[in-house]
Amino acid sequence: MTDTAAPRMDGETIFRTLRSEILSGVHQPGTAIRETSLAERFGVSRTPVREALSRLQQERLLERVARNLQVPQVDPQQVIQIYDMRILLEEEAARQAARSRQFADLMRLDALLQRDRQLKEPDDHTRITTNLEFHAAIWNCAHNPVLKDLLDRLSTHLIHAPRSTLSTGNRWTESLDEHEALARAIEQQDSDAAGKIARQHMETARTLRLQLLRETALQHPLTNNSSRR
Repeated sequence: MTDTAAPRMDGETIFRTLRSEILSGVHQPGTAIRETSLAERFGVSRTPVREALSRLQQERLLERVARNLQVPQVDPQQVIQIYDMRILLEEEAARQAARSRQFADLMRLDALLQRDRQLKEPDDHTRITTNLEFHAAIWNCAHNPVLKDLLDRLSTHLIHAPRSTLSTGNRWTESLDEHEALARAIEQQDSDAAGKIARQHMETARTLRLQLLRETALQHPLTNNSSRR
């Protein structure tokens, strides 16, 4: 008889699973994260769960409030500061991508664009996840591990709440058009155009995030909320 039991989860797998869920908005700011519940969910002892949670704290994706761990509430001012830095780094990544991209990179970008164009009214979680994948592919095109590491680390400081900017108005469709324009500039090795498109793309996201933060402040004047794109 063939053993079809699922493989046991280790601390690394649990860490990556939870990290992905937090970054893509599955666990909203303020959500309590409990060792015992996670151990039950993953079918493991509390030791690998504790290891994963410790690493998430180190990445500032979890914070300790009293005796509990929770997804952090980020100050709106910090959110805008992060957007300001990301605008600079995304522009530089796009410029370097146009100079350094390889054929496999272009195939990856085209495959992601085609996939995203075929999505029919995706939910907020799907928009966040696919958008992150596209931007990560741009960073990879630059073939600059230091720049990629900076952008990856910076992205962990933004958490989605109450929703992504990509779910605002017609922003999803507009964003895909901008992604395609960016991919074409990279393909043509036009670093100036690629940098300009990336900057405008992120500046638009920053403007929309400010709008969402203001709306949230009006609805919940005593609560600090934030998000990532």
